[in-house]
Amino acid sequence: MAHVRTFGFAAQLRADASSHVIRYRNGRARQSGRGLVFWFRPETASIAELPMDDREMALFVKGRSQDFQTVAVQGTLTWRVADPELLAARVDFTIGLRSGSWTAEPIQRIETRLAGLVNQAVLQYLAQAPVQALLDGGPDPLRGALQTALAHDPALGEIGLEVVAIRLTNLAPSAELERALQTPTFEALQQKADQATFERRALAVEKERAIAENELANRTELARREQQLIAEEATNARTRAAGLAEAQQVEAAAEAERIRTIEGAKADAEQAHIAIYRDLPPAVLLGLAARDLAGKLETIEHLNVTPDLLASLVGEFRREASALPAR
Repeated sequence: MAHVRTFGFAAQLRADASSHVIRYRNGRARQSGRGLVFWFRPETASIAELPMDDREMALFVKGRSQDFQTVAVQGTLTWRVADPELLAARVDFTIGLRSGSWTAEPIQRIETRLAGLVNQAVLQYLAQAPVQALLDGGPDPLRGALQTALAHDPALGEIGLEVVAIRLTNLAPSAELERALQTPTFEALQQKADQATFERRALAVEKERAIAENELANRTELARREQQLIAEEATNARTRAAGLAEAQQVEAAAEAERIRTIEGAKADAEQAHIAIYRDLPPAVLLGLAARDLAGKLETIEHLNVTPDLLASLVGEFRREASALPAR
């Protein structure tokens, strides 16, 4: 914005370096340039100030695709003044000579004209293709189409404007259509998720089956080893029993042999003893028996001698005496 100071019948204007100032007098341009400082008479002067820096305006356009679907386009457009004198002749940039501000709204008029040109180009582009093709292509083809359309549009050159850049940030359908378009992708992703879940569960079941089979194999192996151990223990028990029975049989045979030997010796000794006493006279045998009996008796309290006993003894003595040879 220009800075104006009034000194009575004269005034001074000081413009910024980013502004182009044109001073008119009697319908003709007397001074024109950027960042001017000059004196003027307010009664006879008319001054226009044009911005020479790049200006940005927001873009928001809603249109219909070839298949009658609503598509919204958002972005920004950067423009600047290419010919200030031509633009000043077409758009009112007059400033108040006391305030230094624009008396009208030239920037709004320029942006309205630019918005009209952009809307027309966007609507034409959207109407040429179905919504799926537009969304698949993205904002880049539309940006190229807008740049080409605005660069060759004579309406901008006629008023001294130039489009510097166009940036599109979004090319989106309506919320209902967006949800409908997202459904196949969502369903495909959900199917992949379900497939992953199924595979994970199948893998878990497979691992559980492998673990169960491993446990069963271990139990089977343990049972087999236990059966083998029982069989070996039974074999060892039978072997020990057989060995013990054999040892007992050997021991019994030895004991029987020993008993037979002892009893045989005793029998032989008894037979020899009997053979000794066999040839002795009865009286001697009787005496020996009496001696043995007397050796076994501790005390003799009574002794009965009967006549029969004496008669038998005397008879025996007589026979023994008669049997002895005469001397």
